[in-house]
Amino acid sequence: MKIISHRGNLEGINKNSENKPEQIDKVLMLGYDVEIDLWSNLSNKKLFLGHDNPDFEISLKWLIERKDFIWVHCKNLDALDLLSTEANFLNYFWHQEDDYTLTSKNYIWCYPSKKCPKNSIMVMPEWNNPITIFQDLLSGEHMGICTDFPIIFKI
Repeated sequence: MKIISHRGNLEGINKNSENKPEQIDKVLMLGYDVEIDLWSNLSNKKLFLGHDNPDFEISLKWLIERKDFIWVHCKNLDALDLLSTEANFLNYFWHQEDDYTLTSKNYIWCYPSKKCPKNSIMVMPEWNNPITIFQDLLSGEHMGICTDFPIIFKI
């Protein structure tokens, strides 16, 4: 099962390091995948990481070098458009509060607290009843989880 760090968090929410490129690299070096929040400005093709705002400038090359281990949450239409035309081999998606969304690699990304079908990504399972979480995880039916506590879930 794939364990995906939510925005580079390891042991809970850390607003000081979320989506920072150096934090993402640290988490990748520990062997986790990472969900990142991507913003783009198509007029100048600049890319940024950040949850609520475009905070940390990165390059398309930076994304491509990490392509096998990042799950890109496009935060604006320009980011979605850019990836769909210039980097469609990346694993990316768009969602707001949709119950389910399909990533570009055909994984079902399940909104927190929603029932997850087989071969899907459970997002923020720690928000649910802990007993249910571990029953679901032990079933082996899910492709992975995205969590702020990847260290706890590493089995």
